[in-house]
Amino acid sequence: MPRAAFSDLINGDKPVLVDFYADWCQPCHILTPIVARIAKAYEGRVKVVKVNVDKNQKVAQQYGVRGIPTLILFHKGQPVWRQVGVVPENVIQAALDRVLSS
Repeated sequence: MPRAAFSDLINGDKPVLVDFYADWCQPCHILTPIVARIAKAYEGRVKVVKVNVDKNQKVAQQYGVRGIPTLILFHKGQPVWRQVGVVPENVIQAALDRVLSS
């Protein structure tokens, strides 16, 4: 994904939760169903995007992704929350709810 396309994606009105992952990453596989449930629960209010760091190294570098999985929540193009590693669903929901209520 070109950086310009990624920039367009995160600059919309809706918050965007980006899951930076790799196919070979076991913790990423653990996080996948959690992110899928979040995507379904927040459908229409939050965009959820998965970015493969092996295929999108420049985007991962631009946002300082050094460990995976990394979740970054963007609001109006700016990162407002970041989590590295597997995280419980309720922690992600709390971050999303804070942004949606602001």
